[in-house]
Amino acid sequence: LVRTAAKYGAQVANRARVVGFLREGERVVGARVHDLEQEGEFEVRARQVVNATGVWTDETQALIGERGQFHVRASKGIHLVVPKDRIHSTTGLILRTEKSVLFVIPWGRHWIVGTTDTDWDLDKAHPAASSADIDYLLEHVNEVLAVPLTRDDVEGVYAGLRPLLAGESDATSKLSREHTVAHPVPGLVVVAGGKYTTYRVMAKDAVDEAVHGLDRRVGPCVTEEIPLVGAVGYKALWNARERIGRQAGLHVARIEHLLNRYGSAAQEVLDLIAADPSLGKPLAGAEDYLRAEIVYGVSHEGARHLDDVLTRRTRISIETFDRGTRCAREAAELMAPVLGWGEDQTDREVRHYEKRVEAERESQRQPDDLTADAARLGAPDIIPL
Repeated sequence: LVRTAAKYGAQVANRARVVGFLREGERVVGARVHDLEQEGEFEVRARQVVNATGVWTDETQALIGERGQFHVRASKGIHLVVPKDRIHSTTGLILRTEKSVLFVIPWGRHWIVGTTDTDWDLDKAHPAASSADIDYLLEHVNEVLAVPLTRDDVEGVYAGLRPLLAGESDATSKLSREHTVAHPVPGLVVVAGGKYTTYRVMAKDAVDEAVHGLDRRVGPCVTEEIPLVGAVGYKALWNARERIGRQAGLHVARIEHLLNRYGSAAQEVLDLIAADPSLGKPLAGAEDYLRAEIVYGVSHEGARHLDDVLTRRTRISIETFDRGTRCAREAAELMAPVLGWGEDQTDREVRHYEKRVEAERESQRQPDDLTADAARLGAPDIIPL
């Protein structure tokens, strides 16, 4: 999404935190931003500002200095990843529980089992899955499996927060999943609530509202017609995957993996391999991925740190039983020359990632949200040298 926006002219800043709004009288005319990478603050001025900050909506509204129009409650959902051979089925499952919907979804060489729906008022940057959350999913999925799952079957665990519009109900499972848009003060549009699955509708509504505040004509929204980076030409390349594999010297399964992850942008990954054939080798400890994909996460996808690559640009942290610790050193050494890291920063990145994994594991051994959150916060975000 970010790369597609940049292709059409958006300016993109990674690890940039909004710390305040710029005002001229009642009107919002921009934002004050803290650069978390190189420190310092800078100002971004705009005719219209769109506040689309999800579970942080209440906090960002407070930066205006007025009572916010919306109130958002965070609902935590956790998911388990297990190997494909642990569940003998040819189809996914969707089941109802007393508090949520349980789904078992085939996902490459894995299954995803989710999800929970519980109130969360602790650290929003790193929601933690507790032992109780994991037991809840295992207990319910085992009601329908011939061979039950155990903790030892779980490769990965991940948690996320839903930004639900606060209402009369105490239970997050009963709150609206819809989104809403408003213009609380001149120059500022807020979009609150909603889901990833309806992001294009949310974008249209938010941008249409922003356009109302402009003093010039803007064409109609066309987001429904805009393919993301990698979409154009994907089907033709899929049909040609065996030929591409022969030309690149890679097994067709590798080409399928790249096409499924990058679409037609997979050619950019293959270009890296053509320039340095050692990048065509599997990443030791995470053999589903090629070494080139680590480099690509930095050179083309804006990753700045090791956990960016292992937990976000790839899915290594939830697709391997060791959560990516075995490949962390090799991945960091591949990233180092692209980002200009010295040996000290490379070592810090690996140590930080190992601490992050241990903090997550410890949080998943805790009985409740409070203790899980405290354990997860034992590994704060990395700060560059």
